[in-house]
Order: sequence, then C-alpha cells, then structure tokens
Amino acid sequence: MRKAIAITSFLCLGLAVFAVAHAQQDKSKRPSPPAQARLDLGAGKSVTVDYSSPRAKGRKIYGDVVPLGKVWRTGANEATTFVTTADITVGGTAVTAGSYTIFTIPDKDKWTLIISKKTGEWGTDYPGPSSDLARVDMKVSSLSAPAENFTISFDKSASGGMMNIDWETTRASVTIGTK
Repeated sequence: MRKAIAITSFLCLGLAVFAVAHAQQDKSKRPSPPAQARLDLGAGKSVTVDYSSPRAKGRKIYGDVVPLGKVWRTGANEATTFVTTADITVGGTAVTAGSYTIFTIPDKDKWTLIISKKTGEWGTDYPGPSSDLARVDMKVSSLSAPAENFTISFDKSASGGMMNIDWETTRASVTIGTK
C-alpha cells in the first residue's frame, strides 16, 4: 500500500513539474521575445515577418555579438520567417508567394539578405547556398539614436514598401515591390 502511495505521489509530482515547465515556455517571457512585422499590400495581400527580438544590454552588437561578413540568423531563437501571400520583388528580385526563412550577412557598408526556401530550422541552422531562393543587397545607414531592441519593420509606399532591420546604431533596408 505504501509503495502504491509513493508511486502515485511521485507521478503527481512529475506531472506538476511538467506543467510548470510547460507554462514557462511562454515565448513572451523569453529574454528575446517574439515579434512580428507586417506589410499590407492591399487587396488582402501581405508580407509578414515573424522573428525573436534580442536586446543589446550594453553589448557591442555588430562585429562582436553578430560577426561581420558571416551568415547571421537575423534575430534570436527560432529562424526568422518571411511569408508573402503575393508574388513580390525584394530588392528587385522576384519572390513568389510562399513561406521562406531569412538570414543576413551583415557588413559595415553593405548587408546581404538571404531568402531561403528551407523553413522550420532553428535560428542558427543556415541550410547553405543550395537552399537559397535569392541573395539581395541591402542598403546600410546609421540610426539617429541607438536601438536597444532588435527590430524588423516596414515603411509602406505606393508601390510596396521598405523592410528595415534596426539594432544598435545600424539600419539595413531593402525595397519590397508588388508585381
């Protein structure tokens, strides 16, 4: 009888620990919480980017936390997704409607945006050039004030918009056009 009570108690304790651990997987409580940027292209069409937003926390970002000249996951945690419900152009390169993963290669004067056909990988797992849909040059500029939070945003225009990646004192931008 004592053995049955002990086993039942142990199982209840295990379930309680599992429930607490599962509850703490709330992504909004992560040090790099989830974020989303969306560009409305009209007529029910859009571009949506889902990413995790790390914080600078006093660290030197580009050239230290994020190495220059190497593929970067562009955010934190899971890979950054890029979903378009319409055929578009990114930096003048055709991108058909679908789901993609984006990576970047940051550098001082120029960034490269990598749009990968492979999806579902963890953020650090760049699948390699054979999975690239496109590599597009991004313009680099300086922000007027440092950005503590890594942010992806869109500025809408008549012909689509501009996707901006801001962090530390750097902005990398690329045009998004409708076809």
